[in-house]
This record gives sequence, structure tokens and C-alpha cells, in this order.
Amino acid sequence: MSLSSTPPEFEARQLSLPKPLHTPSPHISSFLYDPLSSSLALRHSDSSFSLYTPFSPLSLPLPSFPPPKSLVPSPTSSSTFLHLRTTHNPPTTVFVTSSPLLRPSSATLLRFFILRDDRFVKIRVASNHRDLEFDPAKFGMVFKVNHGVSVKLSGGINVFSLYSVSNSKIWVFALRLIGDEGGGEALKLMKCAVIDCCLPVFSIRVLFGFLILGEENGVRVFPLQPLVKGNHRKEKKNSGKRYNSKNGLTNGVDAAKGNGGRTVGTDGDLNLLPAKGEKTEKFSDSVKLRSVIFRQDSRDQGAFFMKFEDKDEGSSISMNMTGRSIKAISIQALSANYFVVLDSVGDVHLLCFSYSVQGFDKPCLMKRLSQTMKVLKLAVFHDVSTATQTIWMSDGSHTVHLMTVSNMDTSFDKTEKKDTKEKLIQTSVTRAIFTSEKIQDITPLSANAILILGQGNMFAYAIS
Repeated sequence: MSLSSTPPEFEARQLSLPKPLHTPSPHISSFLYDPLSSSLALRHSDSSFSLYTPFSPLSLPLPSFPPPKSLVPSPTSSSTFLHLRTTHNPPTTVFVTSSPLLRPSSATLLRFFILRDDRFVKIRVASNHRDLEFDPAKFGMVFKVNHGVSVKLSGGINVFSLYSVSNSKIWVFALRLIGDEGGGEALKLMKCAVIDCCLPVFSIRVLFGFLILGEENGVRVFPLQPLVKGNHRKEKKNSGKRYNSKNGLTNGVDAAKGNGGRTVGTDGDLNLLPAKGEKTEKFSDSVKLRSVIFRQDSRDQGAFFMKFEDKDEGSSISMNMTGRSIKAISIQALSANYFVVLDSVGDVHLLCFSYSVQGFDKPCLMKRLSQTMKVLKLAVFHDVSTATQTIWMSDGSHTVHLMTVSNMDTSFDKTEKKDTKEKLIQTSVTRAIFTSEKIQDITPLSANAILILGQGNMFAYAIS
């Protein structure tokens, strides 16, 4: 490994990859890290997972992994972390996986693992939808939809999405903690929206109150709130009075206010859980659920498409001239208003939102960032406490660059849009890391720390 010659600037740690007991192959193909709970999910070559929490690689006593706290058996096709959050309660972390089911009929199995006492444990799930049924033997929710060749999950705050390539559909689900019939706890799964896809989707993320799809030549943005609130209605009693609440949730969508009155969760998406002290639902509650259904290219629900910015004439031929399809393959959040998008040719774009007094009202822009290498992997940790954000970029070979993004401001309007593109963002590459092993994957540990997956080892770096 090549490190900076000034020791105070970098702290580095090399970790030997664990050898799992449940599979003959020690190969780690990818990982997920949840900074909120300091949880690490290592995906093995047989698609099983080892879960570690709390995981702090820079403070491990030995250069090797401790035994995993939890194991998720194979097969799995996709996975994600999500957080259950209310206005007053601390967030609860949930790990979700999908798996194909072939018998008795083709379906998709969703399994949920909740973080309790530094360990992820299985949890029961309830739903009032006919196509969602809990299977006690598999201890998971059977979604009566053909799994097909590929499924992609993306989790946020109280919300996650499932994209099925074979079915050309995206389902948006809400999740909340309830009490079960035995006095314990369970999860309530609510299907909120269905998007019929008429165009290829190459990436999908639930971020800061938005569902963002990576498509050809740009991204498509759906505000989450109208999708989650949808047409769900329920009547409940409260102090002798009857009232309707969206999604069967008291107070409808209980969320914090973001910029310009836009409703978002505390650090991202929608707060759909009852506040602390409110009575949770039992399995027997009756809820009338009607999911919102619309096409991917519809402009209903405030959706819109944002095209990639063409390159400057002097730098290269624009994609319009070549006619080549450029795909949005990775989407990350810098803040509630700023997102970075990696395309299939290795360029990084900045998607910027602004808001009217009443909430979301476009105007927005897409700006191509200048970088010195073609990027294959992108990792971002959004830190709301600082105006300067960091982007970790890897060429997929032996190099990681740290780019800082500053002077972010969304108070522009249409008349100032051209000038805004020039003065809105300041970027600079401030650090470079060179590895002796080819890089498989990267993930941020914090705003100033990164975890790198090599071929036989894992490397953690922190910038002091």
C-alpha cells in the first residue's frame, strides 16, 4: 500500500478477509455498510451474508475479523439497509434481502432482520395485501410476483423499493414496527406504489425523500411523499372521534420539514411510524390499501427526467453527436438537494435541486464534474454538519481519489441558471490512495474515512 508521507494526515488499517464457516469459499464479492448503526454486511461468493455490528475497522484489536454476529443464508439476490424512524424515537436499523422462490409457485421471498442488542435477528412481518403472505417455515414474506433474472432493493427511511427486471416493475413499500399477537414486536409491510417500467433502469435509489432511477442519458426523479401516501385510507378512533389517516398511520406522514417546506425525513426520507407513546397496530387491524399505479415516463406525482449535461465542445464529442447511450449506473446523495451520478463511461455528474416556498418546483440542473480519471466505483457520505462534502472515486484498479465539493447553494432561479452553473460548485481532488490489490468495492465509513475491498484483504483509511 502507498500512503502519504505525512503520518498525521492518514490513518490506515489492513484487515484479512474472514473465512466463513458456512461456505467452502472465503471469497467476498461485495459489501454494504450502514454508518448510522456501524453495521457491515459482507456478501460471500455463494450470495450468503455475514453481518457485523458494531463494526469499527480502525479500532479492531487484531488485523482480522471477529466472528460475525449474524448469518444470512444463501441464496440472496439483493439486499439493503433501511431505518425505521419516528419524530421522537431513535432510529431502528433493518437489513432486508430478496431471494427467488420456485415452489410451490414462482415468487420472491423478502426476509427482514432487525438490529437488537448488537445483533441482527429475524422478525415476523404482517401485511394486509393479498399478494404478500408471511411464510413461518422460511420466516419471510412471500411476494407473489415472479422473481425473474434480477431484483434490486434500495432502502431509505421507513421506505424501500424493489425493482424487478423481468416484470419491468418497481414497487415502493413502507415499513413500520408494530406489536404482534404474542406481545412481541413485528413489522407491518405496506405496498404503496407500483411503477410500470417502459424504459431500462440501470440503478435505483431511495434518497432524501426521492425515488431516483438511473436511465439512459440521465436520471428520473419521483418525489416519495405522493407515492407513499397514495390512496391508502383507514378509519380509526381517537379520543372518541373518528378520522381518516393515510396508509393506516396516525397523522398520515409524520415527517420533518426540509428546505422550502419540502417534507423529508430527519436525514432523508419519510417518517411513517407512530410517534413514541402511541399505540401500535395489531395484526388484526383492518386497512383498505390501494396502491398508486402509473407508468415510468408519466409526469404524475411530480416526476421528471433530468438529462446529462453534454461535454464542452473543446473537450470531447458530445453524446448527442455520437448517438451513444450513456447509462446512469450509480446514484449517491451529498445532501437533501445535491446528488452525484456516475455514468457508464466513467464521468461523474452533480444533480442539483431547488425548491419553491410551497415545496418541490423543479428548477434544477445537471452539471458534469471535472475529474482526472475514469471512475468505476463511487462512494459518498452525506454529512449535514458541514458545507463541504466528500466524494470517494475509484478507477476499479488501484487508485482512489478524494474529491471535496463546497460552496453548495440551491437559492438559484431560472434567470440566474447560466451563471449558477459557473459559481454554484467548487470541486477539487485533495487526496489520492494507491493500493497494492485491485479494488473490488468501496464504501464510506464516515465523512473522512473509507473502507476498500481488495482481492484478499480489506483496507480502512481515515483522514485526520
